Amino acid sequence: MFDSWRGFTASTLPPDWHQKLTEQARHVRGDILKMTTLAASGHPGGSMSSTEIFLTLYSMARIDPKSPYRDDRDRIIVSHGHTSPGVYASLAAIGYFDINDAIAGFRFGGSPFEGHVEQSVPGVEWDTGNLGQGLAAGVGKAIYARLSGKDFNTYVVMGDGEQQKGQISESRRIAVKFGLNNLTAIIDYNKLQISGNIGDVMPQNIADDWKADGWQVVEIDGHDLNQVYEALHRASKHEGAPTMILARTVMGKGVSFMEHDHNFHGAALKRDRLDAALAELGGMENDLDQLAERRAKANHPKLPKRPDNFPKVQPGESIVYQADVFTDNRSAFGKALLSVAEANMDRNGFCMGVFDCDLSSSVKTNLFAGMYPDSFFQFGISEHSTATVAGSLSTEKAISVWADFGVFGVAETYNQARLNDINHANMKLYCTHCGVDVGEDGKTHQCIDYFGLLNSTFGWKVITPADPNQTDRIVRYVLSHPGNFAVIMGRSKVAIVTDEKGQPYFGADYKYRYGRMETIRKGKKLALVAAGNMLGNALKAWSMLTEQDIKVSLVSVSDWSDLHRDDLTALAGYERLVVLEDHNVKTGLGVALGAALSDAGHAVKMTKLGVGEYASSGTPDQLYKMLGLDAGSVAAKVKSLLG
Repeated sequence: MFDSWRGFTASTLPPDWHQKLTEQARHVRGDILKMTTLAASGHPGGSMSSTEIFLTLYSMARIDPKSPYRDDRDRIIVSHGHTSPGVYASLAAIGYFDINDAIAGFRFGGSPFEGHVEQSVPGVEWDTGNLGQGLAAGVGKAIYARLSGKDFNTYVVMGDGEQQKGQISESRRIAVKFGLNNLTAIIDYNKLQISGNIGDVMPQNIADDWKADGWQVVEIDGHDLNQVYEALHRASKHEGAPTMILARTVMGKGVSFMEHDHNFHGAALKRDRLDAALAELGGMENDLDQLAERRAKANHPKLPKRPDNFPKVQPGESIVYQADVFTDNRSAFGKALLSVAEANMDRNGFCMGVFDCDLSSSVKTNLFAGMYPDSFFQFGISEHSTATVAGSLSTEKAISVWADFGVFGVAETYNQARLNDINHANMKLYCTHCGVDVGEDGKTHQCIDYFGLLNSTFGWKVITPADPNQTDRIVRYVLSHPGNFAVIMGRSKVAIVTDEKGQPYFGADYKYRYGRMETIRKGKKLALVAAGNMLGNALKAWSMLTEQDIKVSLVSVSDWSDLHRDDLTALAGYERLVVLEDHNVKTGLGVALGAALSDAGHAVKMTKLGVGEYASSGTPDQLYKMLGLDAGSVAAKVKSLLG
């Protein structure tokens, strides 16, 4: 059980705790200086100004160093992740690990104590450093508390300079709309950033901005432990709107020649000044030489690992679309999503959140919203925050789904996708209106770079279903398997892919196998390899060629991120490959196939047919013809290659 005093239950800070935290603050500041001076890099100034905030939170919130990952713990997210020295020193002060391990390993290759806070350190809830992300991550945790019925609070500690970020304003409005009064933000208001005074760099009225969006704002002295505690106690009552605590602090607090000096925002104290600084902090020992010896040995501690939270999901019963059905993949997604929800939502403890950015009727999450309104979150046109919120929720014991147009869900929010990957999220991203298939919306809405972007991470897996039947199976697979998945769909209705007998190829007997290709038609010499719903054009081209007694194979690739070695070997058996994709030809499937074949030791002639330029507005059929991706153009290209 948590200690009875945790959770800011008392109205005032007990005197014995005031004395204890005062003494700890002195040591934490000394540890911050040792850490950054030994590493000869880091951010001591802001770490020292945030010290009382960190110590009060970590000491009084409902967290447990002996059980750091219990599900009912409070979540503390440090958005200004460069203050990692203060975070590590404070966590060590309350017993999470040995402080000397943190000092000796700070910013050292292979150490868990990285330059910005990382989840490799127990007590750290979210990897930050790209400023402006933390509040959205906190919203995700607060939503998890609501969906799961867990009684915990979420605290987000932020810098004042990062308030210039637009994503924060998105997250503020979201928190108020959904009444997340279990969420508290604390801003370290030292009024300095790298370039100097925040008012000179970018003037803004932080308190009024938050008030205007509906937050309760409390202004305090951020170095007065009593005021810090009492503000957090007030916020813990969950009365009214969520609370922002604006804590006035001093950069470099505790060392006279560091105070109010913005140069110490991102510069470590030199060794020759460390003795003087430690003396001002109460005569702390300068044991940097011994710590340097420890650092040189690189014996990094093994810290507790974060558990795998991904819940068990029943995929539900597949929906089979018969050969005469003409519909779009996004509609099949919407029906499959609802089907999976219906198979799981009544299970005790099951949590699922679906996020939308003003497009539910287009991306087909409106079916889910109608049935499960309490698990549906309409965030309006706030894509950057939505990407982070959904990623944050997905690291809890919950299924997190975000559906959007590809240009918003991938191209606009690539950094958020990258950070979700770094945070080991389990995001389920379903993007519609991708490729030039977006049609009349024109080049600004053509998401033709989704694979190139997501494949530049190390964890995202990109899947492009060929028709509604395969879409149904893929949606169920992705929802029931851990990891970051992006399911990419077009806008248009497509024909059901059939076998040579006219029956649905991805029918009742079809078993989706992640990473495997499907040979839809068998031929000789040349294989036409199609991705996603481009298989429809490829099938038409195949029929045109067959009528001319030209027999080629037709291969469908749905999973671009992990190409199976056996399938590559099979493709290498052809004299030539023609790859057809609705993607930037410079970074798409053709490039991935070529690299994978080369890595496997195969040399195959390949022609890549993809998007070679931004297209204009027009129907998809018009645009495909202009780009040479329509059935007639593909058939003519194949015929010319065969001589």
